[in-house]
Amino acid sequence: MAAVGPFFLSVQHAGAAREMIGRGFDQAAPCAKGHSAAFAFADLEQLYVGVSRAYRLSMSLPTLPLERFQQETAGLGETEAEAVTRVRIGQNIFRDALMEYWNGTCALTGITDRELIRASHIIPWAECSSDAQRLDVHNGLLLSSLWDAAFDAGLISFGDDGKPIASPALSDVAVEELSIFTAPPLALTPAHRENLAWHRLHRWIAD
Repeated sequence: MAAVGPFFLSVQHAGAAREMIGRGFDQAAPCAKGHSAAFAFADLEQLYVGVSRAYRLSMSLPTLPLERFQQETAGLGETEAEAVTRVRIGQNIFRDALMEYWNGTCALTGITDRELIRASHIIPWAECSSDAQRLDVHNGLLLSSLWDAAFDAGLISFGDDGKPIASPALSDVAVEELSIFTAPPLALTPAHRENLAWHRLHRWIAD
């Protein structure tokens, strides 16, 4: 006999629970002792989506990427070559975390080809104040290569509503190719919005 819902999922990771609440998952009460929130699902398919999302968030949200970075760079010194290695390791970890957080998909285009997807820092690596900020998934977006190039160049940014904002310097052809006015809004957290405010102020070309 097939299992009949509803089904419930209790999430221990506080950050993952907050993200799921913010993304519209239906909360249920009570949650398991020591856990942060519980969620209800009407059927097994929805439960699978919830479990997958909770796992991906738990693996990508702070502090796991930072802990992995610290472990993998613990033996490195201060030479120029070792500094380059440290950056490479950090950027690879950051990309892995963003792939988990955004389900390996560019939220604007739906592209899932790894070769066409870029892990875009909102506040650039060199301008971050700490390794924690450099490796925070809320300081990054998973974008297709064309969107990434425009974002990195300051030709586009994103508002607090997640909608893309085109710079006056962006050509009409690029606006059309990027589908600026029909692109879906990004699902943003308060931390994303704070970092994007920095991007609009310091990177976006206003005129």
